[in-house]
Amino acid sequence: MSLVHETPAASPEEARRHFLGKLSVETDPSDVRRDQLAGADSFLLVDVRAASAYADRHAAGAVSLPYADISPETTAGWPKDRLLVLYCWSPACNGAAKAGFRFSELGFRVKEMIGGFEYWQREGFPTEGARVGHEPVIG
Repeated sequence: MSLVHETPAASPEEARRHFLGKLSVETDPSDVRRDQLAGADSFLLVDVRAASAYADRHAAGAVSLPYADISPETTAGWPKDRLLVLYCWSPACNGAAKAGFRFSELGFRVKEMIGGFEYWQREGFPTEGARVGHEPVIG
């Protein structure tokens, strides 16, 4: 008995729809960094952790808007035609998912950077903030 085959695999069309749906709402640190290095400015990288966490250390080029503070007032000047790429602490954090829900309710296009800040650091990508150069920051 194969555990791999215990549940039948999806058809190629079902798999294509599934992965397209997943990729339409997710990206990863490597893709974000590659686009930053290429000068792509079609998205805004948003750190949705607490403001104090952002001040300690955040992904280079990110702006801060804690997910609990997302509202029509705090996003009034934000362009709705620019994709927002959101991140929180790690794969164990759902702050970016909460932020994605809130931003999308306000009419923004969003993607979650899977792995969050933890995987941004693990890949050795540049960070900014008061604790740059110290041990990795985790939440």
